[in-house]
This record gives sequence, C-alpha cells and structure tokens, in this order.
Amino acid sequence: MKLITALLATATLLKGAFAQTCDTPATVSGYSNSALPDPFTFNDGTPVQTAEDWECRRSQILALIQGYESGAMPAAPESVTATVSGNSLVVTVSDGGKSISFNNSITYPSGTAPAAGWPVIIAYEYPSLPIPSGVATLSFQNSNMGRQDSTSSRGQGLFYDLYGSSSNASAMTAWSWGVSRIIDALEATPAAKLNPAAVGVTGCSRNGKGALMAGALDTRVALTLPQESGSGGDACWRLSRYEEQQGSSVQTATEIVGENCWFSANFNNYVNNLDTLPYDHHFLAALVAPRGLISYANTDYVWLSGMSSFGCMTAAHEVYEALGVPENHGFEQVGGHSHCQWPASLTPTLNAFINKFLLGQDVSTDYFESNMQFNGASWSESQWIDWETPTLT
Repeated sequence: MKLITALLATATLLKGAFAQTCDTPATVSGYSNSALPDPFTFNDGTPVQTAEDWECRRSQILALIQGYESGAMPAAPESVTATVSGNSLVVTVSDGGKSISFNNSITYPSGTAPAAGWPVIIAYEYPSLPIPSGVATLSFQNSNMGRQDSTSSRGQGLFYDLYGSSSNASAMTAWSWGVSRIIDALEATPAAKLNPAAVGVTGCSRNGKGALMAGALDTRVALTLPQESGSGGDACWRLSRYEEQQGSSVQTATEIVGENCWFSANFNNYVNNLDTLPYDHHFLAALVAPRGLISYANTDYVWLSGMSSFGCMTAAHEVYEALGVPENHGFEQVGGHSHCQWPASLTPTLNAFINKFLLGQDVSTDYFESNMQFNGASWSESQWIDWETPTLT
C-alpha cells in the first residue's frame, strides 16, 4: 500500500484496512515548549486515547515533520516499472510527462528463493552492518537520487530531474521517495525474487538519518535499522542543543543546516528557536510504530549526541509501550569502535530483529540498552518527559 503524504489542510492516512480522516496542518502557530513535546496530545490540545486516535495523530505528525523539516513527499507517481538482469534491478519512474531510471545492485543468498521471494534489506550506498544468510541486500545509491555534496547541491539529483529543482522536498525526502519506488518495483516484479512484504532499510551516519526517515514515511518497510544516525536521526534536536550547552561538541540543528542539504530550506527558519517546533525526533521514530525499529548509537563518537540519542529513543519507546508492543522497538548504545564500524557484540540483537521482522520467527527482541557514557551531559527523564503514557486500545 502506498502512503500518500502531500501536505493538505485535511488528509486521509491509509494503513492496512483502517482509514482515519483528521486535520493535518503543516505547522502549528504559537507553539513553545523547551521539553520534548507530547506525542499523545493532538495539535488542538485534546488527548490521544485510543488506537484509532493514534492513527489520526500519526497523520498529524507526518504533516508536521514534512511541513517544518523534510519537505513534502509527492503523491505516488503515475508509473513504476522495473527490469531484472542478473544482480541488477533497474527501476523506471514516470510522472507528469517525465521519466527517470536508476540501477540497484542486489546480493542474493545462496540456494533457492522462497516462494514469496527473499527477504531484503535496502542499504543506503552499502551495508555497514552484517546481513545474515537468508536475507538479500539491495544497494540503493541514494546520493544519485538527491545530491548531498554540500548546501550548494540542494535540488540536484534524479528526484529533482523528475519534480523540478524548485521542489521543497529535501534530500531526506528524495531518498525516502526512492525507497518507496523500489518497493513499488518489487511488488510489480516477481522476477526479482525479492519479497516486498519483508523489506528492511538501513544506513549509517547521514545515511542512517535517511534510513530512519524512509522507515517512518513508508509503512511497507517492515524493519528500520538506522546506525549511528545522531542529530537528524535518532537524536532529538532539543536534546542535542542541551548537550552542546553542557559543553559537548555535538552536531546540532544550527550546524547541520549549514553543512548540507539533508533537510528542507524551510527548516533553517526554526533551528535558532527549536522550542517552536511542535515535534522532535522521538515523533519521527514513533511513526515507525508498531513496526520493527532498532537503532544503534556510538558513544565514542561525540559528534553523534550520545545522551540525545538515548533520551530521544527513550521518549519514542513510550509510543511502542502505549501500543502494547515495546519489544518491537530496540536501542543499543556502546563504545569501543570507530564511526560506522560494527561491533560484533551487537550482532545477536541485529539478528533477533531480522529473524522476527523479516524471517517471521518467534524470537525475543527485548533490547534497549546504553552504556550511559555521555561525555559530561546527564539524562534526567523528568526534565524532558512531562507527559503520561496512555494505554491505546
């Protein structure tokens, strides 16, 4: 099922067989909050009390993140087709009289594919975590879809060849759009021998930010695996700012918008007044719920906002708790390795999530751990989470 996320005053969010229509403005005027915003309160201040309420709230969050930060995701294109040749999947997208094509290399497991096709992990650029046997890897060259050379590369790449360089969609949105088109192609191309109902997405560092966004925006992604994504990924903007105020050399919103075009130009208007954002990145992670999500953080790489990632994912975990599936959300934070190098001690947690969400096995995924080494900053839950977690039935 495709997720249509154009920013409209009123939108309909489709998920499974359920449809909930509600008010989804792209911004909220007069908002101010130095703590982490409450995911369980609608924009008008009324509480989220049921699972159906959450569907409406989820659609609001989608609109807010696109309105403030990532730019609008276009509606599904008119045509998506694909051809398979050996280990290559070429996806062609046509819309509005224009077409683009992009090639994706596939690493298949050995042996005969299951009837539904191999489970597959879409890796931004290349996988920096170990993919177990029995799972295919599809390498998505996301930088070709939306350039990320510097702020001067804004509006460049295949996505903008199709929709125009004036599109307000950021590189993050362009990449997420590309992931969605790959899933479209897999649904329409059984010859690829990849199962579109068993798709994971991963990336590290800047690509980890993109992987989390893709998992949030497309509900067909069964498992989201951001690695060391930091600010703009599994870290919260407010918490990274606090870490910097406490003396840590972390990446913050004010730095990130001057470094690259990962986020929309509109986001520049808010980075110096983060309290006006009616969301933070615990909301972004919450969009993945109840699907599988585990993020990996590195406390040895100070730039990645160690306390911010832990605190932000602690807040996101409350949404999984409210939906009754806390084991579907994991977090692992360790040191002792270089940036984007994989510590073997984490492989059991990775395999558990892959086994459950891509291979359909009944295994425990109850992993939420940190070494709590935050380079002088300290996490105080009561300082940042001043809301209660409901039981959404």
